[in-house]
Amino acid sequence: MEADGEHVTLRDGSRVLVREVRPDDRELFVAGFERLSPEARYRRFMAHKKRLGEQELDFLTRLDHESHEAIGAIDEETGEGVGVARMVRAGDDPDQAEAAVVVTDDWQGKGLGGLLLDRLTRRARELGVRRFTASLFTDNRRMLALFDQLGCMHKHREDIDTVAIAVDLPTDAGDGSLATALRSAAAGDVEAVPPPR
Repeated sequence: MEADGEHVTLRDGSRVLVREVRPDDRELFVAGFERLSPEARYRRFMAHKKRLGEQELDFLTRLDHESHEAIGAIDEETGEGVGVARMVRAGDDPDQAEAAVVVTDDWQGKGLGGLLLDRLTRRARELGVRRFTASLFTDNRRMLALFDQLGCMHKHREDIDTVAIAVDLPTDAGDGSLATALRSAAAGDVEAVPPPR
């Protein structure tokens, strides 16, 4: 990805700038959060949430781009932030990272989530990450079914409502099976793990 980002045309003709998240993106996150429906907020943060606090905004925008990376998309027409894919490496295992994606409600179904996850997967490989993990609601059948189809998913129930999954990233950069599954998952409007609170 170029330093200032990558210009991409989505399948419906919409254009986005895809780039790493920066500290000056705080207002994009605040505005994007406001455009999420209550259901999308709940799926993303796994809790009812009315606003993002200052510490959360720091977490979301102040990244080291090695142990914590995020790739965002900005609508080229309006300048609004419309989606982000994020990974946070496990402190005790740098080969593993929690992964998440969220796309604003009005941009879902355009292939943006899959695009962001594809770029995040590429970046993860560059950084030496070998496995993505996520916590999902047990009724999130689309995402669970997609990971089952990969043949490399490990899962266990965390509690009555959530399941933890782990997916080994393909070692061959030409193997698009993970990226294909993640694109399909994103097209199904699926979100993954929340950031730490």
